[in-house]
Amino acid sequence: MPEIDRQKARLRRHERVRKHVSGSSERPRLSVFRSLNHIYAQVIDDTRGCTLVSASTVDPVVAAQIRDLPKTEQAGVVGKVLAERALDQGVSKVVFDRGGYKYHGRVKALADAAREGGLEF
Repeated sequence: MPEIDRQKARLRRHERVRKHVSGSSERPRLSVFRSLNHIYAQVIDDTRGCTLVSASTVDPVVAAQIRDLPKTEQAGVVGKVLAERALDQGVSKVVFDRGGYKYHGRVKALADAAREGGLEF
């Protein structure tokens, strides 16, 4: 029986999603990356190829707020901070890119918090 390589499977799913999801200047892409201990999110303009705003659990501003919180709640804090930063940059509408992960748990918590923070998906 072949061994399942979860990372390769996620990357295959991510490539499949990226065929259809692309960020523009009017509606940039909110990309999520999830590691075992941290979660990272960026708002990316794919036409210019640049990151407009980002937030993560490694960010000092966020890290101060998330001490002793479960990872799902940490993702929610990252989503709120990202939404605040995006709105400051004049970005209110985004396309959500789940990065090949299931829309569940930390990814869903980040998306819901970003919506509550004022981003429109």
